[in-house]
Amino acid sequence: MIPFSILDLAPIRQGANAADAFDQMRTQAQHAEKLGYHRYWIAEHHNMGGVGSAATSVLIGHVAGATNTIRVGSGGVMLPNHAPLVIAEQFGTLESLYPGRIDLGIGRAPGTDQLTARALRRAHSGNEYDFPQDVVELQSYFKIPEAQQAVRAVPGAGLNVPVWLLGSSLFSAQLAGMLGLPYAFASHFAPDYLLHALDAYRKEFRPSEHLDHPYAIVGVNVVAADTDDEARRLFTSQQTQSVDMVRGKRAPLGPPIDDIEQYWTPAERLAVEHKLTYSFVGQAETVREGLTQLIEQTEADELIANMRIFDPAAGLRALEILADVRQQLATNKKGTADVE
Repeated sequence: MIPFSILDLAPIRQGANAADAFDQMRTQAQHAEKLGYHRYWIAEHHNMGGVGSAATSVLIGHVAGATNTIRVGSGGVMLPNHAPLVIAEQFGTLESLYPGRIDLGIGRAPGTDQLTARALRRAHSGNEYDFPQDVVELQSYFKIPEAQQAVRAVPGAGLNVPVWLLGSSLFSAQLAGMLGLPYAFASHFAPDYLLHALDAYRKEFRPSEHLDHPYAIVGVNVVAADTDDEARRLFTSQQTQSVDMVRGKRAPLGPPIDDIEQYWTPAERLAVEHKLTYSFVGQAETVREGLTQLIEQTEADELIANMRIFDPAAGLRALEILADVRQQLATNKKGTADVE
C-alpha cells in the first residue's frame, strides 16, 4: 500500500484572493490528514496571478500549525533563489516548532520567468555546476557542527531535516541517486522524462546516511468526482488556466466551462494535453484504473497529487474519492498477495 500525498500551489481563484486561498489550504490539509494522506507539500512559485505559494516556508508553518500528524514540506523550495543558510534556518525553525513532521524538497529551477528571477536578486543563474554545491552546503548546516565551525544554522544544526531532490529532467535524478537522497519527479506538468529519470535515479543510487535504498515519488494531477462527466467538467478549470499560460497570461483559476473545445485552438489543445499527460480525471473506478497502470509502469514508492479544482467543496470531495481509491488499491493488493 503505497502512500498518497498532496501537492498544493495555493491556487487563487477568480473572485477571491490569497487570504482565501490560504484558508482553503488549511481546510484541505486538515481534511487530508483525517483521510490518511501521508504528506502535504507546497510549491514555490513567483509572479503568477493564480498561484499564492511564493512564501513557501511561511505556508508550511501555516499548515503544520493547523494539523497534528501529517508531514508538511516544500515541493519544493527553488534553491537558486535563496542562500542555503537562509533555507537551513527557515526549515530548522519549522522542524523546531513541528518536530518530526517537516520535509525539505528542493529544486534547481527559479519557479518563475527570467525577469522575475532577476527581481528575486539571484546572484547566479542556478546552473548545473552551482546546484550540487548548494545542496551539499545546505545539507551541511543540518549536521552536528564541528567545534571550530564558524557558520552555523541556528536553529537547524543537528536537526537532520529530511532533504529531497525534485526534478523534471535527468539532472536532479542522477544527483539524488549519487547523494543517496529521496527523489520526486514533477510529471504532473513535465511528463517527457519520467521513466528515464526514475531509471537514472535507481541506477545511480548510492546508499547514504539518509537512505539505504531508492525512494521515488511520482507527481500526478487528479480531479475526482462522483461521475466521469462531472470530473471532466471540473478539470476544465486547470485546462483553461494552462491554455492561458500558453497565451502568456497568468490569471487566477477560473470556474469550469461547459465546452473546452470552444476555448482552445487545436495547437493549444495538443500542448496542454501533453503537459497534463499524467492527469487522472473521473469517478473512483476511472481514477483507480489509471493510477494502477501508472504505479505498475513506474514502480513508484509514493504518489503526490495536485488537485486544482475551482470549487473548494468539490476539492474536498475529490480528496475523499482519492483516499477511497488508495484504500481499494491496498485491498486489491492484499487480496492478490493472499492468493499468491
